Amino acid sequence: TVAIALFNAILQANLTSKLAVVVLNHPLYLRYILDSPDNQDVIRLPTVPQSVRDAVIDANVQGFKDIYITCLVFAAVTIPLCIFVRHIPITSSQFSFPREEEKILEFWREIDAFQTSLKLSEGRKPFTFFDGPPFCTGLPHHGHLLAGTIKDIITRYAHNTGHYVERRAGWDTHGLPIENMIDKSLNIKGREDVLAMGIDKYNAECRAIVMTCASDWHKTVERLGRWIDFDNDYKTLDASFMESVWWVFKQLHDKGRVYRGLKVMPFSTGLETTLSNHESQQNYMDVSDPTVIVAFPLKSDPQVSLIAFTTTPWTLPSNCALCVNADFEYVKIKDGETGNFYILLESCLGSLYKNLKTAKFEIVEKIKATDLVGLEYEPIFDFYEPQLKDAAYRVISDSYVTSTTGTGIVHNAPAYGVDDYRVCLKHKIFAPGGFVPMPVKDNGVFDETVGPFAGMYVKDADRDIAKNIKARGRLVRQGTEVHSYPFCYRSNTPLLYRAVHSWFVRVEDVTDKLLASNAETHWVPDFVKEK
Repeated sequence: TVAIALFNAILQANLTSKLAVVVLNHPLYLRYILDSPDNQDVIRLPTVPQSVRDAVIDANVQGFKDIYITCLVFAAVTIPLCIFVRHIPITSSQFSFPREEEKILEFWREIDAFQTSLKLSEGRKPFTFFDGPPFCTGLPHHGHLLAGTIKDIITRYAHNTGHYVERRAGWDTHGLPIENMIDKSLNIKGREDVLAMGIDKYNAECRAIVMTCASDWHKTVERLGRWIDFDNDYKTLDASFMESVWWVFKQLHDKGRVYRGLKVMPFSTGLETTLSNHESQQNYMDVSDPTVIVAFPLKSDPQVSLIAFTTTPWTLPSNCALCVNADFEYVKIKDGETGNFYILLESCLGSLYKNLKTAKFEIVEKIKATDLVGLEYEPIFDFYEPQLKDAAYRVISDSYVTSTTGTGIVHNAPAYGVDDYRVCLKHKIFAPGGFVPMPVKDNGVFDETVGPFAGMYVKDADRDIAKNIKARGRLVRQGTEVHSYPFCYRSNTPLLYRAVHSWFVRVEDVTDKLLASNAETHWVPDFVKEK
């Protein structure tokens, strides 16, 4: 009674319409509803002055920030005070905030508060809110809870400022989480197993588990006090939803905005599919990988070799170029033990010699990187020489090459590195849509184009590739290195960066329009605009 009297006093003090809107939608205040035939736009007490009622109904509240701060301040002050006063004189040991919240939730269920608010707001201007649906094969975590609370604030604000706000729960039922669960339960190892089982049967198994955790989500979201319709939900597996996505795709295709190309992505050979960059960061492990320094003799002077360092020997069969940094100065040295001439960065001599003070070598010449660009070299393997000989196997330059690791010269296999692909395309080692060596299959096994390594899993082939290079006199140094390496967080297999065929939306020619539209968009928080 005291709590409601406090609300009355606040309202009858003719406070601003902003605060009145908050009061009239306060969870505790919703316990007291007036059945008013003349005005059903708001829930209120009979004692609220008509002037305040009109102000609430006609309020044109401006600015999300103001109402957000008002909500926080008002809730912080009134909720603890009202609950405390309501329960005098019981002791604090007898009081339970969770039980009080559960009482409010039960009251909301009794009066069907959410659906009633929707019915009362029918006919208002719609407020459209796009909400990315979660997977329902796992329980909600704190990220879901925080985002859900923010979404609830936005949609309640829109409702309170004269809008009709449909809020339907949605479920993302596509993709790896569900497929991975089925693969484990049915011991499916790859695409061949799915095809042998039948795609229709595989899909049926996936559909059977998509709503495994739906009831837990419903309970948790309701417990947060968020108003959203679980009874009239939607799923991305619904034909109507999928058809709407295809409709959008068709509009883009009809406008010439869709094209097929290659993109280097984190790839799970265990799941035989790409992962997002976020997913690829979930499971790093310290592993010991083989390292090799390989010689690439110059065609113009076979006695002199460019040398490159790599921790992924399995990428060497796909080598197309060597990359230097145009701002660096390189050195040509004569190795005292072999008499061979090598080109590398002077600051990287430690990669070649453990003890520079006792090492036997001589710096013969210093060479600007720009003088190296364009030089051709002998391929490390000739598997793809017929397709690439007119454009590949030459020195190119890019600033991503550093002076702190390796030799200052990077071997480029464009299908197996983001920078490799970018710089090789930039320097026309291959043309857009042209041939790129891609000998690794989805399961991580070499195909038949790489001769002696065909049928081998790439990480297992590292040792054999090193032996092959050594037998032909191209191996300069060999060792191992412990470093942090990404693994698939679902299959626990090493991730490969691998070029895959994908569909893209062409935006380059509308970049100016996108930036102009972004400049006119109000972002909260505002730094998102610059990101």
